[in-house]
Amino acid sequence: QVQLVESGGASVQAGGSLRPSCAASGYTYNNYCSGWFCQAPGKEREVVAQIYTGRGTTRYADSVKGRFTISHDNAKNTLTLQMTSLKPEDTGMYYCAAALKFCGSWWLRPNDYNFWGQGTQVTVSS
Repeated sequence: QVQLVESGGASVQAGGSLRPSCAASGYTYNNYCSGWFCQAPGKEREVVAQIYTGRGTTRYADSVKGRFTISHDNAKNTLTLQMTSLKPEDTGMYYCAAALKFCGSWWLRPNDYNFWGQGTQVTVSS
């Protein structure tokens, strides 16, 4: 049984940093594509970043390029999202997701992901 357990969300002021993480059991991040999504109040869940270590590929939404970094901690089998220079518009529930598919220069859709974390809240105040 696959479980994704998130932590690391918080309330911060604009310009601050956070590093949410997602620990996996029953799943190995290195083998397939994984990602982070954000759902702001009243909006649909949107992809923030995606990674496939097997091809050394990462992709980022235009809104977070240069500010967020997605990575794996292989020893801990944990997916992390380093968030810097946070803006109020980054506020939302952040979900990690794990697929049983590969990815590369293309985005996986939310429906392509097989497993989801419970979400961790990120609130950025101005």
